[in-house]
Amino acid sequence: MTNNDILRMFRYAMDISESKLVAIFGLAGETVDRDQIGAMLKKEDEQGFELLDDSSMTAFLNGLIVHERGEKSGSQGAVLQSPEFLTNNIILKKLRIALNFKEEDMMAVFKLAGKDVSKAMLSALFRKPGHKNYKECGDQFLRNFLKGLAMRYRG
Repeated sequence: MTNNDILRMFRYAMDISESKLVAIFGLAGETVDRDQIGAMLKKEDEQGFELLDDSSMTAFLNGLIVHERGEKSGSQGAVLQSPEFLTNNIILKKLRIALNFKEEDMMAVFKLAGKDVSKAMLSALFRKPGHKNYKECGDQFLRNFLKGLAMRYRG
């Protein structure tokens, strides 16, 4: 699953306009215009498609956190640090932070998508890589979360 797919699915689930996406990117210091957003939202086989790289996706996620929860007082904080490369686990974690979801909220969203997830499984997804109970978040798992969000917020 590409970053473009994730952005497209999240935008649909939360019903976010292109102008709001521009503002969200801006909150993390990423300057994009509506034309670039339109190109990012296109499918790979469409003319004018623009690949959303990891640093831009991280900027979107960080901007989303600031947009939804407000700017952290004091220093920029750990939320705005950019990882070396973006994984599904990091994306899921940042979405959870932005949406202010607790374990029960996450489990309810997965249940809407037809996936039963235990607290232990969620905990494993949010652990640091290298921890003995760490579990990698697959594309289908993240897709189910985004599908559940769409069902929760769009009906």
